[in-house]
Amino acid sequence: MAAACSDAELVGLALAARGNAYAPYSRYRVGAALLTTGGRVFTGCNVENGSYGLTVCAERVAVFAAVAGGERGFAALAVAADREGYCRPCGACLQVLSEFAPSLRLLLADVRGDFEVKTVAELLPGAFRFPRGEGE
Repeated sequence: MAAACSDAELVGLALAARGNAYAPYSRYRVGAALLTTGGRVFTGCNVENGSYGLTVCAERVAVFAAVAGGERGFAALAVAADREGYCRPCGACLQVLSEFAPSLRLLLADVRGDFEVKTVAELLPGAFRFPRGEGE
């Protein structure tokens, strides 16, 4: 189990990653920091596009970077935006997170770094599961 990064440190990394966001349309900058079970941290930020459906959320950027880096086990994800109130992942991000870690701890932060803790399963209790064949 990863203990190399405290919850507060992970939130701080998400707040810092938010600074790299490309959000010229919504002006809603989001950062994420994903802690793997091996103790590595991958960060992400939202990247908008003029064709808005091609926009990618910070949470998925962090997950995709971790997977590209060979990681599959996730311990916690911090998400922070640049506005008041706790930042919650969208449904698409929750579905992606559920694929890898349905009980993943989510640290949902506000602009000051205060946060609440939830799990993916709490926020997406009926996640889609692809039926697998026998022996898989």
